[in-house]
Amino acid sequence: MEEIRQWHLNKGWRDIGYNYVIELDGSIRKGRSKLISGAHTRGHNKESIGICYIGGVEATRNSKGGWTPKDTRTDAQKESLRDLLIHLSIKYPDATLHGHNEFAAKACPSFDVQKEYNWYNTYNKVEDNYRCSLNNNKHYGKI
Repeated sequence: MEEIRQWHLNKGWRDIGYNYVIELDGSIRKGRSKLISGAHTRGHNKESIGICYIGGVEATRNSKGGWTPKDTRTDAQKESLRDLLIHLSIKYPDATLHGHNEFAAKACPSFDVQKEYNWYNTYNKVEDNYRCSLNNNKHYGKI
């Protein structure tokens, strides 16, 4: 996460642009405070929460020297992302879920958010609070 923070500071930003970063081991790290407008999706930062996961590209550069997008999430990252989304949906019940690529010509998050998380906008968020809580997620305690 510190590497991402440094990239963003080098761009002249005040801090890391994301509110949360999910590490390879599933650890959920707090980034920019939700009280401060993010810097993760131009035109949507004031009304959104930015979540980033470590990975999302092939391990080696392609023949043009760039990175090829690829869904590289670990099982721990997937579990933590699901739990974080449920936690946030309870706190922000009117929120909807979107990938960065729905707002910009970007590949990230390197998977189809709407296909994978189609349940997000339709389930009973309050009821699910009892079934899945970040208090039960072993990775959330590391924040």
